[in-house]
Amino acid sequence: MTHTTDPAFEADSNHEQGAGGGRRRRAKGAKAAKAEHSKAERVKDGEHAGEGKAKRGKGVHRRRFLGGMAGVGLGAVAAAGSTFALLADAKGNKAGAATNTAALNIPDLLEGTTSGGTTTFTLEARTGTAEVLSGVTSDTMGYNQSFLGPTMKWTSGDTVLLDITNSLGEDTTVHFHGAHVPAKTDGGPQVAFSDGETWSPTFTVKDDAKTLWYHPHALGTTAKQAVHGLAGMIIVEDDSTASSALPGTYGTDDIPLIFQSLATDSAGDIKYNLTGYLSSGLSFPLLLNGTNVDDTTLTFTATRTRTRFRVLNASPSDIITIQRGDGGNLDQIATDQGYLTAATEVTSIRLVAGARAEFVLDLSDAVTLQAVVTTGWVRGGSGTYDVLAITASGTDTPDDLPAALNTIDRYDTSDFTARTITLGQSGTTMTINGSAGTSMSSMAMISTTLGSKEIWTIKNGTQLEHSFHLHDVPYQLISVNGEDPTGVDLGWFDTYEVVGGGSIEIAMEFTDFSDDTYMYMLHCHLLQHEDEGMMAALMVTDS
Repeated sequence: MTHTTDPAFEADSNHEQGAGGGRRRRAKGAKAAKAEHSKAERVKDGEHAGEGKAKRGKGVHRRRFLGGMAGVGLGAVAAAGSTFALLADAKGNKAGAATNTAALNIPDLLEGTTSGGTTTFTLEARTGTAEVLSGVTSDTMGYNQSFLGPTMKWTSGDTVLLDITNSLGEDTTVHFHGAHVPAKTDGGPQVAFSDGETWSPTFTVKDDAKTLWYHPHALGTTAKQAVHGLAGMIIVEDDSTASSALPGTYGTDDIPLIFQSLATDSAGDIKYNLTGYLSSGLSFPLLLNGTNVDDTTLTFTATRTRTRFRVLNASPSDIITIQRGDGGNLDQIATDQGYLTAATEVTSIRLVAGARAEFVLDLSDAVTLQAVVTTGWVRGGSGTYDVLAITASGTDTPDDLPAALNTIDRYDTSDFTARTITLGQSGTTMTINGSAGTSMSSMAMISTTLGSKEIWTIKNGTQLEHSFHLHDVPYQLISVNGEDPTGVDLGWFDTYEVVGGGSIEIAMEFTDFSDDTYMYMLHCHLLQHEDEGMMAALMVTDS
């Protein structure tokens, strides 16, 4: 098998521009998206389409409009998109001025305890309360706190042990999203543990520098637990030349940005399933690091000229696009699975549910970051929000960014094993290869062997938005809706968008771990779709 190193990134001309300049490949021949669910839901649409007056705040007019389009499907959203794109365009009209400002909350950095060559991190999944809708108290969940969780730092090559106690009153798991770990420590549904129990996985960190995250992954309850706040970031550090040249002081010039576009009623009850999302009187708040930014622009003073931002879309279903309010460029340095070959100028970064990216800003003047929210499911958020006003106060002069960050050998897939993975639906049930993965026994099984090199065609047999996530190993994009990847799409991924009627081809190599009992998962990371059955099992054995 031969590999070639990918060339310098070229201008990405194969994407159409969505709201806010977000890049999204058009599925060739894709029809207008059909309604996700049944006639009953379309009746619900009529009940909600005109409900209430628009609330004061940035982008609420569009969030309320699209939020009222319950069940009409993504085709209707796309049809409306040309109008909304004009409103969200970084060179056109901007989100209105915020009612309030507040300092950006930086999640605590969880300190580990090192003994005998193992670093132990202690987490407790617990219940609590927090303000998700401004001024309203919601019942929430969090790790070591009431909502969200602390950031963990792992170092490549180190051994870590996680002591995780369940105090939720129901079963849970903790999945280390994007981590290359043994199947029995991956946190999938097979290792769900009960209230009052402590799960203690241990493994050697085999990942290079990248941004991961952790969240629940039990059958049927992932959406419920994640939207209530069970999510946190993981930063993997290494001793590479690129890492040493990039900002890396947590909370000073290395800043986590965790976005959540949620759904709640006026009493603060956070919704997570179809019944909840189709109830009346909903708002769709956008949160950044746990703070509602519908009417508030958060502030951050950059004390160093070059600042690194790690962005996670922890929303259950909505798409988040990050851009500058002045229409300027971002220097993207990483995708889900680590560094790009070089820093790449982009005007926006589009993240489907579960995806991550990293970028740096060289700050000589103030910059405002905006988030463009696009509905990903039957209802959801929509709008352009001034989320973070950055003040430049650094007096240092950073060196030029490294000319090379990483070497990515592009796969020659001519001798790879080919598979087709079909994302489908039957009514409100979601399927992979015709099977609904609502139990371990009912889900489709993909079997492979250690060392296998494979190319998968992920075919979206629905007209719905999907976010394809693969556990265990990273993958390269070979094609997106029949077109060759370019630009940042030449990086490594574990989560990628599959538009209605579209397809992606991905290639991967199964290394290091095999097991004849414990399985990895592959699924849609729209959490409702996952809970509705769009999940399959992956068994990697020795032979």
